[in-house]
Amino acid sequence: MNRFNPRKLGSSKWTACQPVNREKHFMVTELICDEDGTPLQIELEAVYSRRKQVLDWRELRDSQRWKFGWC
Repeated sequence: MNRFNPRKLGSSKWTACQPVNREKHFMVTELICDEDGTPLQIELEAVYSRRKQVLDWRELRDSQRWKFGWC
């Protein structure tokens, strides 16, 4: 399990363990929070294709799918 502070996810870099369509490296471009400032979701952008996707921030805790940083 990856450990991190969800409030510090902005501009963080991630590597997919099983890349799809040559999209291996990703960057968090936006942290979506509720009115109280509690993180709900993130916008993740693929470096290779610039494709964006919105995920629950808790999915990044799965060390089988994501590694912190660019490996």
